[in-house]
Parts: sequence; C-alpha cells; structure tokens
Amino acid sequence: MSNPKTEGQRPKPPPIGEIEGKGQAIEAMFDRIAPRYDLLNRVLSFGVDQWWRRRAVAALGEALGNRPPARILDAATGTADLAIRAAQTFDGAEVVGVDLAEEMLRRGRRKVRRRGLAGRVELERGDATALSFSGDVFDGALVAFGVRNYENLSAGLRELHRVLAPGAALVVLEFSRPRTPGVRQLYDLYARHVLPRIGRLVSGDAEAYRYLPASAEVFPDGAAFLRRLRAAGFRSTRWRPLFPFGIASLYVGTVSG
Repeated sequence: MSNPKTEGQRPKPPPIGEIEGKGQAIEAMFDRIAPRYDLLNRVLSFGVDQWWRRRAVAALGEALGNRPPARILDAATGTADLAIRAAQTFDGAEVVGVDLAEEMLRRGRRKVRRRGLAGRVELERGDATALSFSGDVFDGALVAFGVRNYENLSAGLRELHRVLAPGAALVVLEFSRPRTPGVRQLYDLYARHVLPRIGRLVSGDAEAYRYLPASAEVFPDGAAFLRRLRAAGFRSTRWRPLFPFGIASLYVGTVSG
C-alpha cells in the first residue's frame, strides 16, 4: 500500500561525504534503484564496468602472490557481480558478500543460484563499517564502488583490516576524477547533466544518479585515499587509474604478517 505522506514526493539523495545517518539513506536509495541497477551500470559505463570488476579480481590474485584464497569478503556487494566474478576466478574459494540494501541482495541471490554458486557464494545483510565477523578470517577483500558510500570511511577501512588475516590483501575499485586537461571538463558535463537524465529515464530516480557524481567529486581519491588506507593499517599500498581516462581507479593494500 502506498504511503500518502511520501506518494508523489521526489526521493531524497543521501548526504554527500561522511555524515551521521548516511547509512540509512544509502540503504533506501539502493533499495529503490535495485530493479534497474545492473542495466544502468552497463548503459552508463558503456559496459566497461564489467572489465573494471575483472581487473579488481585479477589485482587481488596478484596482491596475494597468486596464492589461492580460501575465503574472500565482498563488502558492499550490491547485486553480487564482484562476488560471482571472484568465485568463478578462485576455484574452491568461499565468498561472502555483505550489503545494507536487501533489495540488492535479493537480486544478487537470484544471480548466484542461476550460476550454480549457491554453495560457495553467501550474501548477507550487514554494515561494512561494523562487520559481524571475527578478526583475521578472510584471505582477501574486495569493494567495488562502495567505499565512498560509507558513513564513516575510516571506520570501514579499519573493519576491513580487522577481518583480514595476516598476509591478506584488500582491493578497492572506486570512481576517481580524470586528471587530463579537457577530459575532466567533458566528464563533468556527462556526469552532471547526461547521467542523471538517463538514470531518471531508466530507473525513475534522477536524484540517485545525481548523488553518484557528487559523491565521487568529494571522495579522497588517488594519493589521498592511499593515506586513508595506511592510516587504517594497510601496507604496500598502491593506486592504478583505469581506462578510460582514469574515471575509475584500483587501490591495493596488504595486511602485515
């Protein structure tokens, strides 16, 4: 039944940056856009998002020195694309995906079952900034386009460090700001004007797709994010801008052991 207090009102986007109460707004936003989330990922990135995820999983293997991980965490798993990719890449590994938005997880569970991975990929609702797991239980962790949505980025990175075993690695895939003159201006025009219009047409929620570029704009990318990783305890940190034009980046950090 519709709510007369909210019917017809424009959905509000989450607050930008690290603000108390952001987690609830993030959950509500992703529950709203879940039915069209995968489609919009493909459309808005021209399909490059799938390649980015493959690169993130490959980077985890490289960071582990090609030692096969037994247990992997996918924090902010969404509809489980990255968790599925990790399970398909690391034969025999158990993958646990955590996300705030139950509607996203529901769609992820369907994909997991369709790919015959229900015995190896487990999805559960949870907050990446306050994980329910004991310490030192994962050999690797992945986060794709999720850390900028954390209510408290430092707390989320410390939690990821806590649950990783000595010698484990974290790989973060996140949007970043192009630094090439001219490209930055073109990307800003696309992100601020084209992206919300497509988001509204496909999902009916322009505000969610205004939040995306606005949150990427204030995210501490590049060297600033490496400093946040080191402050959380990660070592051997590195940063790799990705095609095209560095609009996304891979970050890697390891746990001493």
